[in-house]
Amino acid sequence: MPTRGHHPSSLPVKDARTRLLLLRHGEVEARYQRVFGGRIDMDLSPHGLEQARQLAQFLEPVHLDGLYVSPMKRAQQSVAPLAALNGGKPATLEGLREVDFGDWTGLHWDQVRERYAVTAFDWLRELERGGIPQAETVPAFNQRVGMALDHILAVHPGQVVAIMCHGGVIRMLLSILLELPLPRMASFEIDYASVSIVDHRPRKTEVQLLNFTPWRSLP
Repeated sequence: MPTRGHHPSSLPVKDARTRLLLLRHGEVEARYQRVFGGRIDMDLSPHGLEQARQLAQFLEPVHLDGLYVSPMKRAQQSVAPLAALNGGKPATLEGLREVDFGDWTGLHWDQVRERYAVTAFDWLRELERGGIPQAETVPAFNQRVGMALDHILAVHPGQVVAIMCHGGVIRMLLSILLELPLPRMASFEIDYASVSIVDHRPRKTEVQLLNFTPWRSLP
């Protein structure tokens, strides 16, 4: 996998292989950290804005054939530095919105544990089994994210595309691309302002990079 200083563009892109750069938005404003934000349209924190700038700087050498973004403010603010460096306007896709957490929306992780006797780290499993009241169902979530992914792959065969979205959406994209159950994606950390790279072919999908954070020093 690429390490610091090795840019995704240095990896050869073969015919019929679409390279997807899955980007999570930067850190959100303090009052929504460790909160199930979901459909709350929050802003980035000052640190999140800086994370987005450093992520864009890291990706500047990459030629992007497409740039897509969730309509939510935290994703729009995060994509702005990258769009400016690449000289193109991102296409907004409604299907890239974060999952709707229903009755958990706006609750801190500790509140979820107190009210529902469930750890926040089990949210994917709870979503899958219908354990979050009034939440978006996994089939509905899968369908809308899958439709957005199908559109991107149809428009950009054999090209390089960046998708700025959310932690839940990235996990759903990985679930679809890798043909794995959504709860299994709990094993994948998706940090703020991280990049994960997936190469998709008609009969084969490979993860080339997972959860790389250019703004964080390596251990």
